[in-house]
Amino acid sequence: MTSPAPGPAPTVDDEALARCAEEPIAVPGAVQPHGALLAVTEPDLAVVVASGNAAELFGGPVAGRTLDALLDPAGAGRLRAGLAGDLAELNPLRVWVAGAEVDLVVHRADGLLVTEWEPVRGAGEAGTAWHRRLPTVLQRLSASATLDDLSAVLARDVRALTGFDRVMVYRFDPEWNGEVIAEDRRADLEPFLGLWFPASDIPAQARALYATNWMRLIPDAGYRPVPLEPPTVGGRPLDLSGAMLRSVSPVHLEYLANMGVRASMSISLVDRGKLWGLIACHHYAGPHRPSYTDRTAAEFLGRTASLLLPTQVVTGEQGDVVEVAQRQAELAAVVGRTPRSLAAALTDGEVTALDLLPAAGVAVRLGGQLHLLGTTPPAERIGPLVADLLAAGVRATDAVSRVVPAAADLAATASGVLVAEVAGGRGDYLAWFRPETLREITWGGNPYTSKTAQTDAGPRLSPRRSFDAWSETVRERSQPWLDHEVEAARGLAALLTETAASRATEDNRLATALQRTLLLDQLPKVPGLDLAARYLPSADDVVGGDWYDLVPLPGGRVSVVVGDVAGHGLAAAAITAQLRHALRAHLLRAVGPAAALDGLNEVIGALLPGELATAVVAELDPATGEVVIANAGHLPVLHATGGGAEYLHEGRGPALGLLDAAGYRELRLTLAGDDRLLLVSDGLVERGRGGLSAGLDELRAAVAGGPVAPQALVDAVLAALDPPRTDDVTLLALART
Repeated sequence: MTSPAPGPAPTVDDEALARCAEEPIAVPGAVQPHGALLAVTEPDLAVVVASGNAAELFGGPVAGRTLDALLDPAGAGRLRAGLAGDLAELNPLRVWVAGAEVDLVVHRADGLLVTEWEPVRGAGEAGTAWHRRLPTVLQRLSASATLDDLSAVLARDVRALTGFDRVMVYRFDPEWNGEVIAEDRRADLEPFLGLWFPASDIPAQARALYATNWMRLIPDAGYRPVPLEPPTVGGRPLDLSGAMLRSVSPVHLEYLANMGVRASMSISLVDRGKLWGLIACHHYAGPHRPSYTDRTAAEFLGRTASLLLPTQVVTGEQGDVVEVAQRQAELAAVVGRTPRSLAAALTDGEVTALDLLPAAGVAVRLGGQLHLLGTTPPAERIGPLVADLLAAGVRATDAVSRVVPAAADLAATASGVLVAEVAGGRGDYLAWFRPETLREITWGGNPYTSKTAQTDAGPRLSPRRSFDAWSETVRERSQPWLDHEVEAARGLAALLTETAASRATEDNRLATALQRTLLLDQLPKVPGLDLAARYLPSADDVVGGDWYDLVPLPGGRVSVVVGDVAGHGLAAAAITAQLRHALRAHLLRAVGPAAALDGLNEVIGALLPGELATAVVAELDPATGEVVIANAGHLPVLHATGGGAEYLHEGRGPALGLLDAAGYRELRLTLAGDDRLLLVSDGLVERGRGGLSAGLDELRAAVAGGPVAPQALVDAVLAALDPPRTDDVTLLALART
C-alpha cells in the first residue's frame, strides 16, 4: 500500500495510550520467578520486603530476619566487606543458600539495599573457552570498518555467548521506529533482517528505562509474577527500575507470546547518552536463562559497541562532512570578500548557498528580499511555510506535511525543509528544500491494525498477532537532514548575521565579526583532558589571522591547533576561514599531523598562491598521554613539567606556502603527571623592548612558575606578560586529568 506518513499511525484511542503511559513499569510490585528479591535496611541488613518465593529459596520464612542469619558466616562476611566499597565490584557474589549455589546481586533504591538471589543451577553457561576468546571478540568489534560490520559482529558474538535462537541489532529512527540492521539466527527461523517495527512496540516510558538500565532478561515469557510482600514501603511501592528480576508489562509478555518467543533478553545501545538501539535476543525452543556471568559479558559487548558508535557514524558520513566543510569555507570566504552584497555572494557566484548542502533548491531572504535557486516551492508559499515551521519550533524536517499539513501539496519540491534564521529583525532566513523520496518499507506485521483491547478497567493496548512481512510505500518524506548539514546551515546563517550587523561600520570591524565565526564559542569537553583557550583581538580592532581549533578524531584521539595567517583585516580573516576548514578536513583523513600540514601546504600552493601562514598541531591520545606534534613555522610548543618548562624546537618546519613541498616532521612525547602543553601565537610575546627572544624567555618563566590547571595557567600567563594588544593574542593550554 501507499502511505503519506513517514511512520505508522496505529489506530489506538487516547484513553488506551494514556493507560499505557501510566503503567507502573518501574514499580510493578512483583518480580520474575527465576530468582528471589529481598530489600533490607542498613547497616543491620534486616529484611523489610521479600518476594513471595523467598521462603522457598531460603528453606523457610525470611520476614524480620537479617542477611547475617540467612547466610553462612563466610558469605555474610564477604557481603559486608563488599558493601563498604563499590557495589559494581561486588556483583555478583557467589554464595551458598540452603545447600545450593546462588549469585547474589545488590543495588540501592528508595533508601534500602535491594538484594537479588538467582540460583546458579539451571542457567546456561558459555564456558571458560568463550570467555578466553573475549579479547579476540573485542578486537573484531574495534576493527569493524563500518556500522554494518560492527552490527554483524555484535549479533554473531552475542548469540555465540548467550545461546539464544535469534539475536538482532535494532536501530531506532528519529521517530523511534526500529529497523533490524543485523541478525544471527537459527537456520530454520525466518529472517527478520531489514524489517521495521513501529515505535508503539516499545512505549516511551520503556525506552526511557532502557536508556538507564542496560540489560533486561525474561527467561520464561509464560511466567507468573511473584508479588512483593509487603507491596509498599512507607506508603509507596519499591522502585525496581534497577532490578534484574523486575516483572515486565503484561502487554509486553502478550507481545512476545504473539511472536512465539519463549525467552528474551535486550541490551541497550546508547550513543552519547541517547538510546540508539537495542541488541534484541529471542528464544523459541523453550525457557532460556544465560548465566549472570554470560549476561554481564554480553552487556559489556553492548557497552563497548556503544562507545564505537560515534566513530562508525562519523566514518560513514566523513566524505560528506568534509565536502560540506569545504563548501562552508568557500562561502565564508565569498561573504568576507563582498560584505555589502551578501545576497549576490550567496546566489551569483561559482559557489552558491545551493552548493552548501545536497538539496534541490534554496531560498535566500536577506534584507527583506527573496532570492530562489534550483527547484523550490512557489515564492508566495515559501514565507508562510517557513513561518509555520518556526512557529512550531521545527527548523529541520524530512516530513514537512506532518508539521504543516497544509503543505502536503508541496511534497514534490519540499517534503524536506531546513531553515536557518538570519537575525537582524527583518525576518531574513535561508531555507533548503528536498523533494519526496519514495521509499519501500517492510514492517514486521501490519502496524495499522487495531491495538486496543477492552477490559473491565477500560481500554488497553493489545499487541498485534501477526508479524508477517507487510510492505508499504512511504510518501511525503525526503532524505533526512544530517547533523553536520544542520550545523553547516546554522553556521552560514550565523556568519550572515554577524556580517549584516557589522557591514555599516568600518571594514576592520567587519573582519572582527568574520574572525569570531572561526573561533570556537567554547572548547568541547574531552574525556581525559583539561583544556583552556583565550583569544584577544587587537586593541585597534584590526583583525589578524589567528585561529585555534579542536578536532575530534576516530578512536578518541583529538587534535588541537593554533595558527596565524599573515596580514590583517578582512582578507586575512577570509584566508583563515579557508585554512581552518581545509586543515580540519586533512586532519580527519591524514595519518598524522605532519601529513595534514603537508596537505594544507599543497592547498595553499594550488588555490592560494602567495599566501603565507603558520600553524602548529598537537595530536593527543587522552587514554595514554601520547602526543604527536608537527610545526609549520609557528612558535614552538611549550612543555611544562614539575621540573620547569622547555620549548619543543625539534622538527619545526617552514611556514605554510613558503615551499612547494615542505616535508613536515613529527615530534613525539608522553604527558605524565602534571605535565602541561601551551600553544600560543606571536602576539603574546612580540614586543618592542627586548624583541621576540625576551618575550619567549618571559613566557617560559611564567609557565614554569605558574599553576597546573590550564585555565588558571592561561590567566596567570596573560597577567604576567600583559601583551600590548597591538596584534591578536591566542593561547591554548592542556593537561591530562
